[in-house]
Amino acid sequence: MTEKVRVNFASDNAAPVAPEVIEALQEANQGPAMGYGNDSITEAMEEKLREVFACDLRAFPVATGTAANSLALSVLVPPYGAVYSHKLGHIELDECGAPEFYTGGAKIVLLDGENGKIQAGDLHSALENSGAGNVHHVQPSALSLTQLTECGTAYSPDEVSTLAAVAKKHDLNVHMDGARFANALVSLGCEPADITWRAGVDVLSFGATKNGAMAAEAVVFFNMEKAKEFEFRRKRGAHLFSKMRYLSAQLHGYLSETNWLDWADHANKMARRLADGISEIEGASLTYPVEANMIFAKLPAPSLKRLSESDVLFYPNGPAENREIRLVASWNTTEEDVDTVLETIR
Repeated sequence: MTEKVRVNFASDNAAPVAPEVIEALQEANQGPAMGYGNDSITEAMEEKLREVFACDLRAFPVATGTAANSLALSVLVPPYGAVYSHKLGHIELDECGAPEFYTGGAKIVLLDGENGKIQAGDLHSALENSGAGNVHHVQPSALSLTQLTECGTAYSPDEVSTLAAVAKKHDLNVHMDGARFANALVSLGCEPADITWRAGVDVLSFGATKNGAMAAEAVVFFNMEKAKEFEFRRKRGAHLFSKMRYLSAQLHGYLSETNWLDWADHANKMARRLADGISEIEGASLTYPVEANMIFAKLPAPSLKRLSESDVLFYPNGPAENREIRLVASWNTTEEDVDTVLETIR
């Protein structure tokens, strides 16, 4: 059954799978291959990630971002530990308690910060007053950064390294939730290493599903010592796929040539086009800086009513009286899609 064609700005999750990823799956679907990741495609995918990040690493495919984040944190944080996150962090708002479950009960400690970003001073203050070593308190164990943030902003290399330095001073591991890592990377114009291991990140949840894959993420360990027990955590968490080659094939097709960067760059450009158009509409305003493929905007009541009655898919954001919406551009968003939204709300 085919759904009615609508203009999608609800989420990059709602976009179709990129043809190159489908082609990679078709190529993988030839003859037998060893199971559980003991195949040549998984090996090639991991080697490709070593090339992308310019370092030695271990990479473990999983099917969902929730699994990537939760299982990664389970290695970094004991049951009596604390994970420091922005109050709008994905692990706090959108994982249904999975990080707490897979860590065996660790606590997520929330920090404030403008535009969805944790500030180094706030992190330092929280850690200085955390009660580390006191048996009556959860013990600081990890810092988790969402990249892009849930406000659509990107942590710069300097911001990541400054936060990681504070974390390391207090013996915390650093995790990065990179569900929209590619969108952040092309927006920043830096190398993948600059916002990960060079900046002090130990583990990255490397997202692909939101940027053209079918269902594939990778937990990437730059701290090789931390990778040792992950294989057992992944198996126990039901994400060791028998036919792992199909997850790995998606990631390999995603990383081939410059596919992943090209798709993210296109999504970012479409978001910029849309944001510029919204800024010109009387009574409309942008809530946060538009740094990649996510837009948060407040609309006049008539514009919001027209948009709600149209064929444009989007999400309201916050209380209805705020008239705020979230729009997300995808790898396959067209200029015509953008113009449809702008014509509707004008």
